[in-house]
Amino acid sequence: MNISIGNKLKQLRKSKSMSQEQVADYLHLSQSAYARMESGESHSWASHIDKICEVFEITPEELVRSEKVIIGNIGTNNGVGYAEVVNQLSEKLIEQYEESIKELKQVIIDLKDR
Repeated sequence: MNISIGNKLKQLRKSKSMSQEQVADYLHLSQSAYARMESGESHSWASHIDKICEVFEITPEELVRSEKVIIGNIGTNNGVGYAEVVNQLSEKLIEQYEESIKELKQVIIDLKDR
């Protein structure tokens, strides 16, 4: 979860044309502490979620929601039938949702430990 949140933080920061230092200043953190959030090395984004959402003008749900679904090259003109493509796609989606559930459970644990 931290890596996906970190990637989202980086994307949001760049979309606002802000530096890591600018965001860190807004959050009252060092630039290196904020950089660790973006790299996924730190869980501390959860402690600053309100301010993060304020600076990027998003809701907490938008921050933690996974928006991308990676499908890959399944069933692309290689003789695989429609049913097989659907099956592969379903399996891939299930794997991704299971991973998201694990990450969210870890966030819950981290937030309870605060």
